[in-house]
Amino acid sequence: MRFYIVDCFAEAKYQGNPLAVLIPDRPVSDAEMQRIAIEIGFSETTFIMSGRQADGGHDVRIFTTSCEVPFAGHPTLGTAYLIREMLEGGRPSRVLLNLRVGQIPVDFAPDGMGVMTQNQPVFGEILPRDAVVAAVSLSEDDVRDDFPVQRVSTGLEAVITPLRSVEALERCRVNYDERQRFIDRHYACSLLYFVPMPDGSLRVRVFMEDSGFLEDPATGSANGDLACWLLRHGFFGGARSLSYTVSQGSEMGRPSRLHVEASYDAAAGLYSTRVGGRVFMVAEGEWR
Repeated sequence: MRFYIVDCFAEAKYQGNPLAVLIPDRPVSDAEMQRIAIEIGFSETTFIMSGRQADGGHDVRIFTTSCEVPFAGHPTLGTAYLIREMLEGGRPSRVLLNLRVGQIPVDFAPDGMGVMTQNQPVFGEILPRDAVVAAVSLSEDDVRDDFPVQRVSTGLEAVITPLRSVEALERCRVNYDERQRFIDRHYACSLLYFVPMPDGSLRVRVFMEDSGFLEDPATGSANGDLACWLLRHGFFGGARSLSYTVSQGSEMGRPSRLHVEASYDAAAGLYSTRVGGRVFMVAEGEWR
């Protein structure tokens, strides 16, 4: 089967979040897909399981090194890019992915920028500040007390934590024992920490629940969660429409840039969340 490696939410090759995409030309079991994901060793590996279906979408499955997941941001963007370039001749402006969370559209601009639309958010529990600091070696004083720490999901859950300073963000270091203690006491999900910058952009760090990938260089799903959190809590002066960029991954040597547009229609009670970025082809070959 053919495989491809792409860098997602990048500005050039060898930046952003790497992804492996495979196109099976024979039956592949769940167990084999899991083994392939482990062999490749990226945070996620995707499998394009079909051509275009009657509903217009391509069936896609996403595996981490430990399990299958229903949705993830950079695998959605990178797989849509591969479908467009390799299976659809680079023509369509919209690619539909049939994922476990449902059908997700990814739109492509003429300059190649891909933008995925995420599902409606589910807002979960508000947590005390002390629940999220020890896992990344911070103190309660590093967390803002004017906005809540909260679970949010637009398909893959994250806990959103606003920090007081860039210095605190840069100081984040995973404490293995405390990270496991958080999972044992609460739940296995990503932890997102962020700081607004003077130019209106955000700096973000995301720490994954998978013990093999303690930090993620670019996280489309969690940044979609963050966008909905910003709207719900009026973080930018109560604005109901947002457009900004996110810088992530620089601490890992994998600088990433995500473009976010989000809005809330109070009359309808609906959110619109779109997270985009660029994808670069790195390698291709034959999986034997």
